[in-house]
Amino acid sequence: MKKKQKQFAVIGMGRFGQSVANTLFNTGYEVLAIDNREKKIEEMAKKVTHTVQADATDEKALRSLGLRNFDVVIIAIGDDDINASIMTTLLVKEQGVQMVVAKANSENHGKILDKVGADRVVFPERDMGVRVAHNLECTNILDHIELTPEYSLAEIEVTENLANKSLKELDLRAKYGINVLAIKNCNDEVNVSPGADVKINRGDILIAVGKEDKIKKIEEI
Repeated sequence: MKKKQKQFAVIGMGRFGQSVANTLFNTGYEVLAIDNREKKIEEMAKKVTHTVQADATDEKALRSLGLRNFDVVIIAIGDDDINASIMTTLLVKEQGVQMVVAKANSENHGKILDKVGADRVVFPERDMGVRVAHNLECTNILDHIELTPEYSLAEIEVTENLANKSLKELDLRAKYGINVLAIKNCNDEVNVSPGADVKINRGDILIAVGKEDKIKKIEEI
């Protein structure tokens, strides 16, 4: 039986919303982009699966979109309309959406979103600052996403000291508690869930998850 393709709805087509919607679509998911501005919807018409021009603070209009059928709804409404962000989060959650991710631009905004039902609150500007800082700190860590205060997902470039060894030889899980989820080579080919005997080459990128302090240890190898 074919597995159902995951569906995402993104409300608010500012820079953050467009980036999220476009990335999800390019990854292979079905994406519905929603905004009340005709120009923004026109911009996204060929970049996602479906687009709808609608006022997300209008309960009737929102209900007509059938958002409860989506796996995840992302509220990405701009920083200049916090009230709309809060109201939309409340309405979407009331309609029975299981997973609502809401963008916040401050700690107080985030606390309110959490109170009205957001399952996850993200802080793009703050999180980007953290990622940039980590990328500057560790020269072979290309990207860094904090999953929890303790665990992170990182893209790690394979240096000379790591190259020409198998994952079994490196034994990153036993030595550092780091799990390699995928390997991307110089041709952008991705090996998902690589086996222990897979050898890595200089310039390959390891997509790995582990504790923050352990990932930093990679820099010392």
